[in-house]
Amino acid sequence: MATGTAAVEAPLLYPLRSAWGNRADASSLVDSLRGSRDRLAVRPASDAGWQHVAARPLSGLRAQAEAEKGTAWPQPLVSHYARYFRDGNRTAYEGLVASRQQRLTRAVVMAALAGLGSGDAWLDEVIDGAYLLCEQSSWSWAAHDDVFTLDGDVVPDRTRPYLDLGAGEVVAQLAWLDLVLGDALDERAPGLRKRLRLEANERVIRPFLDRLDWHWLGLNGDVHNWNPWIHSNIIVAALLLVEDAELQAQSIARCVEGLDRFLASIPADGAIDEGFAYWWNGAGRALEGLALLEEASGGELNPDLPVIRGLVAFPHRMHLGDRWFLNVADGPARAHEGLPWGMLHAWALRLGDSHAAEHAESFAAAEPDPDPRSGLGRVLTSLTHPASRTQRGDSKRRSERPLGHVPSPTWGTYLPSVQIMVARQNPGSTDGLTLAAKGGHNGEHHNHRDVGSVVVAVDGVPLLVDAGQPTYTAQTFGPDRYGIRAMQSAWHSVPAPFGLEQGTGSSFAATVLQEPTPHEPTLALGLGAAYGLGHAEQWIRTSLLNRELGAVVIDDRWNLPSPPPGGTHDVDITYLAAGTVHLGQDATATITPVGIPTASSPVGLHLRWKPATAVVLVDEWDLDDPLLSDIWGEKLTRIRFRMPQENRASGAFTLTVEATS
Repeated sequence: MATGTAAVEAPLLYPLRSAWGNRADASSLVDSLRGSRDRLAVRPASDAGWQHVAARPLSGLRAQAEAEKGTAWPQPLVSHYARYFRDGNRTAYEGLVASRQQRLTRAVVMAALAGLGSGDAWLDEVIDGAYLLCEQSSWSWAAHDDVFTLDGDVVPDRTRPYLDLGAGEVVAQLAWLDLVLGDALDERAPGLRKRLRLEANERVIRPFLDRLDWHWLGLNGDVHNWNPWIHSNIIVAALLLVEDAELQAQSIARCVEGLDRFLASIPADGAIDEGFAYWWNGAGRALEGLALLEEASGGELNPDLPVIRGLVAFPHRMHLGDRWFLNVADGPARAHEGLPWGMLHAWALRLGDSHAAEHAESFAAAEPDPDPRSGLGRVLTSLTHPASRTQRGDSKRRSERPLGHVPSPTWGTYLPSVQIMVARQNPGSTDGLTLAAKGGHNGEHHNHRDVGSVVVAVDGVPLLVDAGQPTYTAQTFGPDRYGIRAMQSAWHSVPAPFGLEQGTGSSFAATVLQEPTPHEPTLALGLGAAYGLGHAEQWIRTSLLNRELGAVVIDDRWNLPSPPPGGTHDVDITYLAAGTVHLGQDATATITPVGIPTASSPVGLHLRWKPATAVVLVDEWDLDDPLLSDIWGEKLTRIRFRMPQENRASGAFTLTVEATS
């Protein structure tokens, strides 16, 4: 019997329940899922479709797999696990676990390509890796395990498995390799598949069905990216590692309920408050889970739903140029390689969204080998789906479509649910200036104190920037989160009335005073509440793109009371810059992309401001975190404009940004 308290739900509010009705009930799924293994697009290695995969060079994947075959496997230790509880370090343990799983993914692909009866060495590699995962005391990441909170222990408790993102990734990996290599595993290592099913049941299926207190279920109304990520992985496990038809159907029905809560939380505009980077491990995981349900049910569970259209459009709406995307919350400014663009392309084609389809196709065609960091399921889907093979088959078309020129929405976009505007100087192109402005609130998922922030890119490269995600530690999601510089409003492009930090929580929010239109890309926000001031319009920020003049204008106006306790008499307006900043004469400055590792355009930004009497303070942020320095280079620069005394209580400040010639 499940434990915990479930909220009372109104089924008609949920898109899957509304569309599927009792077809998603466990009793119906017993019938519709019968024979599901044979309907999945990813096929066993004995299937003829793998001949197409064998024709691909996969040089990077093959080379690394050959180099590591027969060597010692990565071995995460108790001392690595315990570091999270001792000194807050997450990467020591998670890095070794990830390396182990990535090696196993490469081995599965190599074993599948070797074929039955001729790939014993690769099968042994798979068997060793799979068994190591079965013997691994915890599939959970230490940062998520509740063992320390409940017992004060720093070692995992095998009797109380914690079902988190890590456990979901492991069980899905074992399920996929069972599908692809099952017959060969039975022949080479009898008993292994029985062990896989035992571990999946004890560590994932039973904890999932027996407990309702997992925070990621969203039963308390707070639904975030863990929900679709874990549910979609459990769908894989239930389809491929659960042989009892009723237990399988019960597990899938519970997953449908969970995905429904996620989809019900999506606003009409399809926005994801965690941003582009987390889209892939939130909304993207939901799309993968829905596609798998459709395959498994033989089309009975058809996921053509209105809510999907906005989700599919979101990534290309956030595009700045090349691999640069608008990043909010804990997101990097550049897209990782190895993202499943083929999956997004397939959904866009299905929905008839030509912009999203062409955008995704360009990225899919430019991807190198599938990246094992994305997980075995995504690698197999990328390799074996016919659409994915087609996208990568035309090298001529690939060379003719540089990423800097992928199609973008005509003028830009505005997503009212998160108060984000992206406006382009040249509609339909990433050339010239792009302005992104954000309102929102400070209770968003993976929140940074960034209400009112702006990003300005030129030729697709952001130079007024959001720093993005630093390396995660225990501090990242603890009570001292906002002691991290990258999360503070003091290091975002926002005002600082009385030297104040923005507050934390959904009440510290922007009020929209003017929404943008295609002909007038202007977003005006009242920011007073973000600082705990008495009224939203005590600070008004207006961000606009003037296409005729080729300029971005950010205008701040304020009418402030006396400084609150903890405040100062200073009124600052901050901008965070990447590249190299040069202060000029007569209230001007330039920013060039010199120093940004991946910036290809030489064009920079020219800044001018008024009143010219504002004091300019420049602070350099030396980047020693590789997640930040790999994107921005050695440093970021904070430019602070401090208002003269006569403009502190009431005043205005205007920054004009143009492209350098």
